[in-house]
Amino acid sequence: MTTPSAHSDHAVPRIAVVDDDEALRDSLAWLLDSVGLATHAFADGDAFLAAEPDSFAAVLLDVRMPGLSGLQVQQRLNERGDIAPIIFMTGHGDVPMAVTALKAGAFDFIEKPFNHQQLIDAVQQAMAEHQRLRQTRARLETVQARYAALRPKERQILVHVAEGMTSREIAEHLDISAKTVEVYRLRAMKALGAHNLAELVRLCVALGLVETLPTEPRQQ
Repeated sequence: MTTPSAHSDHAVPRIAVVDDDEALRDSLAWLLDSVGLATHAFADGDAFLAAEPDSFAAVLLDVRMPGLSGLQVQQRLNERGDIAPIIFMTGHGDVPMAVTALKAGAFDFIEKPFNHQQLIDAVQQAMAEHQRLRQTRARLETVQARYAALRPKERQILVHVAEGMTSREIAEHLDISAKTVEVYRLRAMKALGAHNLAELVRLCVALGLVETLPTEPRQQ
C-alpha cells in the first residue's frame, strides 16, 4: 500500500485507487491531485478492504489483480453495505467482466489506456452520486428513528394509510373511532415530518412498511 498523496486531507474528498501496477497508481494519483482531489492508493484488494472503504468518496478499482479480483472486492463491499461508488478499470478483454460489475452495482467502467478527462469526469460524477447516497441514507436513518418513537397504534395506522385505506376503513378495522384515527394519523405525520398524505405514503414506502406506492391514494 502506498502512502496517501500529499494533498490527502479529511476535508477533501478522498479517492481510493486499487491496482497492482505501481506506475499506474502513481499516474492516477498525480492526475487526480492536479484537479484538487486527494487519493489513497492500494496495491491489492485486501489492503483496501482493511482501510474503511466507506470513508472514500469513490473507488477506482482494477478488474484483474493478484489475490482478490476487482469483482470479489466489489462483492465484499456489497456484503458489508459500503456505498462508495466503484469505477472499474479494465483492459480491452475485460469488458464482459465490467458489464457483470455494472449489474452488481458498479457506477461505471473505463478501459485502459485512459482518456484523462473522461476519467476525471467519471470520478466527479461518482462523487456526486456518493454524496446523494449519503444524504439519502442520513434522511432514512432520521425517519427510522422517528418511526421507532411512535406509539404502536400510530404505527398500525400508518401502515393502513400507506395501503390506501380511508380513515373510516381503518377505524372499522381497528375498532376505534374515525376521529381517533385522524388524531393518530396527524400526530404521526407531524412526528415523521410529512406535510401531506402523498409525502406520508412515500415515507412509509421508504421505511418498507409497504412494497410499492398505491397507484392513486384515496383521500382521507
